[in-house]
Amino acid sequence: MQELTTVETVHEEGSWLFTVRNQYGEQEEVILVPCDDATEQGSTSSRPAADDGVAAWINRCTHEAQRFDTGRGVPMRDGQLICPRHGSMFDACSGHCDNGDAAGTTLPSVDITVSADNTVYLTDDDTTFLHEGSSDGDDDGPDSTSHISL
Repeated sequence: MQELTTVETVHEEGSWLFTVRNQYGEQEEVILVPCDDATEQGSTSSRPAADDGVAAWINRCTHEAQRFDTGRGVPMRDGQLICPRHGSMFDACSGHCDNGDAAGTTLPSVDITVSADNTVYLTDDDTTFLHEGSSDGDDDGPDSTSHISL
């Protein structure tokens, strides 16, 4: 179990980016995002990626592997992550998309646990924490073709 950050930090900053090594030995970026559909404090969430006000997702859209967070935080509106390239919107708590080019898909989740003191821990057996921030230091934004303005 790896300590990551706090629920408060994720909610104040809007998201929190970190890098892991997956079960195949490859680096992956993971984002923590606020999830307002959380269960009561200290209880276990029924969603595999969400726990007590925070959800963890692989940092890429299911449509064209576009990164949500390019070093400036995850674009979000009304509890949804917005793909900065094509504008598909994913529910922050379930990861499901019901619109745009990614409609019908769900973001890959990463297991986390929130302690009684609101500390977020990485508890996914298929990943190893490497460091906070992006995997490559590339903070260039996407070439947007979206009709949605942020």
